[in-house]
Amino acid sequence: MNQPQDAATRRAVKPVICYPPETLPEPDLSLYAAARETAEKIDEVLVAPREAASIKVPAGHFLKMSSVEGSQVGDLNLFNLHDLSERFYSGKTRALHGTHVTTGDRLWSSFPTLRPMATVTTDTLDWYGIDEFGGSVHDVIGTRCDPYTGKVLSGTDYHHCCHSNLTRALADARELPLEEAERHVHDVLNVFMCTGFTRDTGQYFMKASPVRPGDYLELFAEIDLLAVLSACPGGDCSSEHTSDVAACHPLLMEVFRPGDGTLGNWSQPAVNGYDRSHGR
Repeated sequence: MNQPQDAATRRAVKPVICYPPETLPEPDLSLYAAARETAEKIDEVLVAPREAASIKVPAGHFLKMSSVEGSQVGDLNLFNLHDLSERFYSGKTRALHGTHVTTGDRLWSSFPTLRPMATVTTDTLDWYGIDEFGGSVHDVIGTRCDPYTGKVLSGTDYHHCCHSNLTRALADARELPLEEAERHVHDVLNVFMCTGFTRDTGQYFMKASPVRPGDYLELFAEIDLLAVLSACPGGDCSSEHTSDVAACHPLLMEVFRPGDGTLGNWSQPAVNGYDRSHGR
């Protein structure tokens, strides 16, 4: 179709940030950092390649997710430990903080609670920024590799994609049938994954993750959490994300407990204050 005469003018309209972050509650990163200095490790789980595992993270504790052997990305689900219906809301986190998260950003929970579940306190890849292709690390734009999309695209059944890995791990953690566990699996934080949108077609892309052994992403648990992490079958996602051929490596989850009194007057965030009347 022919462009209207004012096409350039329409395109030149300046964007407006939908959710200005200035009024969001600010995390006290200096308090968290001081508490972390003397924190003691109380638990750890090694996530095997092409598998997922879970770990409990009490409120006021730290969850450290590390690359330990080779470049590897992970898909993270977070749940309220006591109520699986309160879970990580990647879409709202994206709307509030951007397509990728780093130190100081928060991971928000689903409606109707909508509150910070966790705060990113340390990101050893924060130096990466946004590259020339528009790529960055730790995205909240990808959904997770899943067997249903694979079936549509290739006609095959693949059982070690992140969706299935998370389903099995959650089922094991809560002793649930697979069908019930699957209903709780949700869009993820793609830990260490380097992604963006192509500038010409707007398509979701991935590229080799810059993560190396020793790199980590650390979260502060604002509420009691159940964390479920899948070591993606795509490895570093340099070529494909559903594969038995890609080089894959384990990921390490560790939980650290701060010393008594080191968190000062910190308290868990309250559930969202909206009255839920919805105009009735």
